[in-house]
Amino acid sequence: MATEIIEHVWIPMSDGTRLSARIFLPDGQGGAPAPAILEYIPYRKRDGTRGRDAPMHGYFVQQGYAAVRVDIRGSGDSEGHMADEYLKLEQDDAVEVIAWIAAQDWCDGNVGMMGKSWSGFNALQVAARRPPALKAIITCYSTDDRFKDDIHFMNGCLLNDNLWWGSIMMAYQARPQDPEITGPDWRGAWEKRLDDLPFFPALWAEHQSYDDYWKHGSVQEDYSAIECPVLVVGAWADSYTNSVPRLLENLTLPSRGIIGPWGHVYPHDGAPGPAIGFLQEATRWWDQWLRGRDTGVMEEPKLRAYINDPIAPNPTRRHQPGRWVGSAWPREEPMQQMHLGGNGTLGDRAEAPARLPIRSPQSHGIAAGEWMAVGCPGEMPADQRIDDGGALTFDTPVLDEDLEILGVPELDLHLASDKPVAQVVVRIGDVAPDGQITRVTYQVLNLTHRDGHDDPKPLEPGRFETVKVKLSTCGHRFAAGHRLRVSVGTAYWPIIWPSPEAATLTIDTAASTLHLPVRAGGDSHPGFEPPAHGIDVPVTMIRPATLERTATTDFLTGEVTYVTDGQGGLFGEGVLRFDEVGTVLSHSLRRELKIHPDDPATAAYRLSQVYEMGREGWQTVIRLETEMTSDPDSFFLKGRMDVSHNGEPVRTRTWDETLPRDLI
Repeated sequence: MATEIIEHVWIPMSDGTRLSARIFLPDGQGGAPAPAILEYIPYRKRDGTRGRDAPMHGYFVQQGYAAVRVDIRGSGDSEGHMADEYLKLEQDDAVEVIAWIAAQDWCDGNVGMMGKSWSGFNALQVAARRPPALKAIITCYSTDDRFKDDIHFMNGCLLNDNLWWGSIMMAYQARPQDPEITGPDWRGAWEKRLDDLPFFPALWAEHQSYDDYWKHGSVQEDYSAIECPVLVVGAWADSYTNSVPRLLENLTLPSRGIIGPWGHVYPHDGAPGPAIGFLQEATRWWDQWLRGRDTGVMEEPKLRAYINDPIAPNPTRRHQPGRWVGSAWPREEPMQQMHLGGNGTLGDRAEAPARLPIRSPQSHGIAAGEWMAVGCPGEMPADQRIDDGGALTFDTPVLDEDLEILGVPELDLHLASDKPVAQVVVRIGDVAPDGQITRVTYQVLNLTHRDGHDDPKPLEPGRFETVKVKLSTCGHRFAAGHRLRVSVGTAYWPIIWPSPEAATLTIDTAASTLHLPVRAGGDSHPGFEPPAHGIDVPVTMIRPATLERTATTDFLTGEVTYVTDGQGGLFGEGVLRFDEVGTVLSHSLRRELKIHPDDPATAAYRLSQVYEMGREGWQTVIRLETEMTSDPDSFFLKGRMDVSHNGEPVRTRTWDETLPRDLI
């Protein structure tokens, strides 16, 4: 089916602000209206996501759908100001956009909403607003709890990616509207956007518990508000998979889940592979709920998940062996209980009970890989032996037969701390016969949040209590001849910011147990069709990206430094020209995280970015430096941005924020 692409359309909001949309329409239907699919994100449809949009939305058009890609208010070519993520105003605009789409003569009044990450979040949030024309959503890599497991905090621990992502969003939001879209007033609108630019990392780091700020947009506050069918997608190498079982358990409308082996990319481009025919699967979902056709989606298992097979711990993993299975959800099988032994064992009974102290070096976690994989080289976890020297470890005997898990492992730890603020880090690893260890799942917990995230309480030093750590959802087969290992540490750098003081935890193994989501195994599901794509986008590679990823120890000072340096492409894409619009993009970013193993006060994180975009006669360069340090009482965040156009300075902005630490 032929496709008509409308490069730009203004969608008017009730307050007079106009949002910019790119529309894909099926041509050759004799003018018959069609259902429409909306994706609504702040990443610039004109050039930022152009290479991804057309192959995806163009595919839906070939199946007879209209597709609409909208820049959120204050981003891309849309007018207005974006003061923060997931604001009520963002949702209000989306409700208006959906009504506008439904009223167009090319739409039959039925709208679906989809997206991953930001647009996965707002698909859930807008569904909870119940716009009449919204009939179904697909949410990929999102969460129902904005505090517990988004990119800012993880179980009460401040993620270092809060600074990374906040800095990237600042560079993104500093980009100008395209004068070919917005006309001669683009310069004034751009300068106002620069003047109003928030210091995102500090804005988010200020809210250090589950307060009203995070409750807004967390659909767990009222799952019943969502009254349309939901297809929810997660991935083992991604960071937004814990919400999949929660949503499947709590949504009251028809829902189905898919969890694959990928990182933070749509499943039809999934890496590590195998990628799947996600667009075909999405079309089945749309046909069922937007066209009223019985496509069999409700006969599928509640959850279709990929069970990872054992693999060597290669940080650059292009393919993940395994198989697809179907599962009822919530789980029907009971959890299997295993006991920690004081002699480092993990088994059916507690052996040699003991109270074991652990104070990990502050650099513990250097083999963790990235908090969120996106398909770049070197980002997956390395051999966990690197970190296990700084942890307590507990191993099963060599397995006589395969052991397969799918779900949420839980570790009950009976422990005491010598400090009022402390962290615990739990990992489950697959120990191969040759000794290499692949991380299967992990979780961190700020122990002041042990009873919940809305009202943290300090620990009483020396007092033993039982703490439950729910690890991240996982699916894995431990092969016969392997061992399962539980590792317990007290820091996880460079994933999370350290506690104010180095704490020693004492683990009472006699009262500490692991609960494993063991399944019978041996089954399989037919899986999915091969990946399909729609329209190719003409792109010229100007220069490939270069990437450096290192962890080093200075044996004179003891300082440990972790560096990633991507030149020419933030996610390895290189310097690209989108030939249809003539725009060239280059985004370079260097991260440097330093810490001394004995002293959390030495933690320092610095990022430098250069974002270049434009074409002949219209060239923008954005240079941004951000950094974060701390002492036991406060976080210190600084930033400087220099923006130029055609070689002439436009704006310099600086930020300097001190944030009190609240039991974190």
